[in-house]
Amino acid sequence: MPADDTAPAPKILRQVLHRRSGSGGARPAIKERRPGRSPAAARRPGSSRPPRGRRARRLYEQARRTWDRPLTAYYLILGSSLLITVLGLVMVYSASMIKALELSLPAAYFFRKQFLAAAIGTGLLLIASRMPVKLHRALSYPLLMGAVFLMMLVQIPGIGHAVNGNQNWIYLGGPFQLQPSEFGKLALILWGADLLARKQDRRLLTQWKHMLVPLVPVSFLLLGLIMLGGDMGTAIILTAILFGLLWLAGAPTRLFAGVLGVAALVGLMLIKTNENRMSRLSCIGAIDLGPKGECWQAVHGIYALASGGWFGSGLGASVEKWGQLPEPHTDFIFAIAGEELGLAGTLSVLALFAALGYAGIRVAGRTEDPFVRFAAGGVTTWITAQAVVNIGAVLGLLPIAGVPLPLFSYGGSALLPTMFAVGLLIAFAREDPAARAALAVRRPGVRWKTMRRRVKKRPSGER
Repeated sequence: MPADDTAPAPKILRQVLHRRSGSGGARPAIKERRPGRSPAAARRPGSSRPPRGRRARRLYEQARRTWDRPLTAYYLILGSSLLITVLGLVMVYSASMIKALELSLPAAYFFRKQFLAAAIGTGLLLIASRMPVKLHRALSYPLLMGAVFLMMLVQIPGIGHAVNGNQNWIYLGGPFQLQPSEFGKLALILWGADLLARKQDRRLLTQWKHMLVPLVPVSFLLLGLIMLGGDMGTAIILTAILFGLLWLAGAPTRLFAGVLGVAALVGLMLIKTNENRMSRLSCIGAIDLGPKGECWQAVHGIYALASGGWFGSGLGASVEKWGQLPEPHTDFIFAIAGEELGLAGTLSVLALFAALGYAGIRVAGRTEDPFVRFAAGGVTTWITAQAVVNIGAVLGLLPIAGVPLPLFSYGGSALLPTMFAVGLLIAFAREDPAARAALAVRRPGVRWKTMRRRVKKRPSGER
């Protein structure tokens, strides 16, 4: 070929290189591509991962969406209550073995009774969770009258029996006994919720007389029957339920403070007139046993918690339950849990109660039915207040009130109404329109029909 045909080639090549480099003919450096990275990622370093702030924001939004789902409260109530009950059964068996052997009973005696109560309570929970709201409201008056009748029977000699100085038990025959005051808590919640809901529908709660009467007199009747038996702990929980109902009803501050002041004055008088209650009050924060050993239980509860460490000594390895700590399977079972399961176990129990309390508040706050709001708020107040009083006494922050830890301590009379109350919360969580729709979609038949509607029909000749 002629020489002039190939002469322009070097000039064209120089122009192309000049355009790519952007500077007078300098040859661009060729970057090596890292293995496993795309050309776009090689040109934009760090673009394969979003910034940390964006990732954290994305995780927060995803957690918030998950937390705001319609069935969150339903699953929290069901899951946390069942976990507390199962863990309570394990701890009752571990904490009560030595006590049973001391009484010449089989080692699993208390566990078998608690397991039977838990089985019956599970049935009550399922029944309550499936009952409509109207039926719950219909049961309020019969339940209140039955509780008052049984609490009156307790004061009749020969029928009522005293346990640990408190005459609030009725023996049913054999090893079974009943504490009617535990059912009085549930009765006050249902009856008070129905009463306040009817008054709110008539717009009567704006008047303080309708807000107090007859709720406060009936509550004082129950409190009087309880205090006749000397059960100060149950009276405290019943007072907390009354205050919770008044707060949910929108009681003004001065009215709320007035009722609280009267209750505090009566409680102080009852404490000062009883030497046993005064000794319990003086044991708050105690670090020694006292001159007469009056703070023995409080101090040994602290010993049990302190010896547990981070992860405890192991199930069944408690030392305090060998006669050192009174009532290890009832009032002070949280101390045994801290000794055998450590700080991790106690924090897990606290987290479960916190989840149950949050779910109850969420149910009460998101409903438009006044009865559901009052009843859910009353049940949440009952469970959380009793848990705080029990755990606070074990930690030495509150006086020993003698109340069990809900769903956790030994005692069928306390477990049965509490599980029925949890079933109430589950029923109220299911009544939410969004939760009802979500549960309907999760049914197998509905899901199959929905999927069939989504599938497009193919032409007859297509395979």
